[in-house]
Amino acid sequence: MSKNKKSGKKKVVVTTTNQKGKRVVTSKSTEPKKKTKLRPTGSRAKSKVAGNTAAIQHDLIFDKKNYMLMLTGVALMAIGFLLMLGGAMPSPDVWEPERIYSFRRITLAPMFILAGLGLEVYAIFKKF
Repeated sequence: MSKNKKSGKKKVVVTTTNQKGKRVVTSKSTEPKKKTKLRPTGSRAKSKVAGNTAAIQHDLIFDKKNYMLMLTGVALMAIGFLLMLGGAMPSPDVWEPERIYSFRRITLAPMFILAGLGLEVYAIFKKF
């Protein structure tokens, strides 16, 4: 190893032979690698810089109207399931078909549930 007086770098000279039997001389300078500062990882969201403050803008999949429609659809389905509740017989010996097969449980509740599901599909596909 030889030391270069000007820059303080060390040079390494390597002599090898290749496949054809010829000598190959290579020299490499070994200088200490500069340490890079590690930066903390930040958010991967797109950010807009306005002045000195950095505001992070999150791109949501849906708009506020879509989420409100989805919440309304879930509420309609919950109302439909609540309308189906009940129907317990006062005594196990008596069978009253009007309690179980009423308009509220057979027709009205499924309409609320289907309306809620339809509103969910509409809220997902509608672009505001």
